[in-house]
Amino acid sequence: MLEAFVEPTDEQAGAWTKAFESGKFVRKSSEFRDQIAPDDAFDIESQRYHLYVSHACPWAHRTLITSVLLGLENHITYDVVDWRMNPNGSWSFNAAEEGATADTVNGETSLEGIYSRAFDEWGGSGRIGTVPVLWDRKHSTIVNNESREIVRMFDTLAQSGLGNGRTLCPDELKPEIDQMIDANYETVNNGVYKSGFARTQSAYDEAVTALFNRLDELESHLEGREWLVGDGKGQLTEADVCLFPTLVRFDLVYVVHFKCNLRRIIDYPNLQAFVERMLNLPGVRETCHWHHIKAHYFWSHKSLNPFRIIPLGPLEGAHTK
Repeated sequence: MLEAFVEPTDEQAGAWTKAFESGKFVRKSSEFRDQIAPDDAFDIESQRYHLYVSHACPWAHRTLITSVLLGLENHITYDVVDWRMNPNGSWSFNAAEEGATADTVNGETSLEGIYSRAFDEWGGSGRIGTVPVLWDRKHSTIVNNESREIVRMFDTLAQSGLGNGRTLCPDELKPEIDQMIDANYETVNNGVYKSGFARTQSAYDEAVTALFNRLDELESHLEGREWLVGDGKGQLTEADVCLFPTLVRFDLVYVVHFKCNLRRIIDYPNLQAFVERMLNLPGVRETCHWHHIKAHYFWSHKSLNPFRIIPLGPLEGAHTK
């Protein structure tokens, strides 16, 4: 299932609740779904494509990790929005904020400006621009804003000679990779949001139970393994990249903020080892901006944290060093 990163703000919460089935959180879909392909409208070229991301966003985090692992840093540029989400749920650029940047390609002050450049009617539609966004400098438009598809496209770029020659999606493992990503999406990646933004006790109970049932399964699955798919100890793939951003935020944010507190990741020896293994891969730890991650959630969701108090902890298991 392919979805976009969007969270209900205080202004949206009441209206969204009416649309929720039995108080369940429903994620909106991505709108831009073009593909980078050889000899296509969006051809393979170095320095042509640009990412807009939020360090807070787990979906955008996937794309940054993939770029690093595939050696695409000199071919795909990126800008980072401020960790503070605006009252209407939009994102702004703020070069004065540590870890954030200006929009170095289009000079916009907000992500809505980027979307409006790609679609003239966006500004008056009331829709909110989500991250990540893959921008095409040549045609001045958005190629894609679905993280899973961007990750797969980056593999295409790397296999076409722009990266380090590595692949995170070998042909023989594609079915297994897709199956693992699908199995983790609804229960874990989106499951933390369904738990945190549930509007009824039954919706919360259902979501958090499914979340921890899947974490239990993954803990067992990783016994004697290093990676989620492949023979033996497994092979590093997109499946690992797509799971990691949720797990690395879990003890830092989701346990408290989204009430996902049956257990912590540090209480799962195999999942904890998996997170540490990912963090120790060259360049991955540098993609984790702990302040943006933590401050964003506790500051932006006033419906969950009205006084915007950012917790000091945890002291262990947060991977903040």
